[in-house]
Amino acid sequence: MGMRIGELAARAETTTRTLRYYESRGLLPARRGDNGYRTYDEGDLRLVRQIRTLQHFGFDLEETRPFVECLRAGHPAGDSCPASLAVYRRKLDELDALIGELQAVRETVAGQLVRAELARDELAAEARVPGGPEPECELGGQER
Repeated sequence: MGMRIGELAARAETTTRTLRYYESRGLLPARRGDNGYRTYDEGDLRLVRQIRTLQHFGFDLEETRPFVECLRAGHPAGDSCPASLAVYRRKLDELDALIGELQAVRETVAGQLVRAELARDELAAEARVPGGPEPECELGGQER
């Protein structure tokens, strides 16, 4: 006898609702026992764990499909098929682009920090000159 949906959910550390959603998307088989209840096996647990791991890494649900199909085809790992490898390559390209964007933002913020520190230092130097301006906190109060 296979697992029922609650047991699969517990073992895969997910919810029955999520499993039903995977089933509706064709990622998880919809087998029913003689009693009409959904029934799952260890292979289904592997599928769900593969999906959850990939989603944790930032893959959207549809991107997990080639990995699921690879497991269903009998491969010991869901990422050993050409379609899975292609998804990995696309994801790496996407991540490289995001890293480039983040590096550009970081450089901008670092430049703003340097500019702000120089402006602060100039104001502090002027404040030490008799009659110089009092530095103001950006929140509107006077520095003490």
